[in-house]
Amino acid sequence: MENKFNDATAQRPEGERVIDGALVAIDLPLFMEQIKEEAPWKESDRNAITVFKTNGLRIVLIALHKGAEMNRHTADGIISLQVLEGRLQFHMDRRSVQLCKGQMLALHERIPHSVLAIEETLFLLTLTTTLTVESTHL
Repeated sequence: MENKFNDATAQRPEGERVIDGALVAIDLPLFMEQIKEEAPWKESDRNAITVFKTNGLRIVLIALHKGAEMNRHTADGIISLQVLEGRLQFHMDRRSVQLCKGQMLALHERIPHSVLAIEETLFLLTLTTTLTVESTHL
């Protein structure tokens, strides 16, 4: 398997971060520090870094300032959300769950939900994605 790298952007000019390969080591403490040093964190209510992305799975580190909200949306795949720092409120139509550091949840696809940061929060979002015909080896 060939390693895939992210392309450098104005936000992360150093680029060359491996985001897919047979083995991808992910230094979460390093990314947690980096995410808070970038302009989007300083200039808005959130920031995110994709730390792994392949056909079928994506892992994203997300940081939200206190009071930041990810408005009601759905995901096409199953998700898991693990709080690394802080506290958030996860809302669905008929249920609401508060999560703090060390807690996580899993949610099936296409269920409307929203997320509200009760305090400054960093969490890891893992999302299953649709496989293409190429990747299923039919």
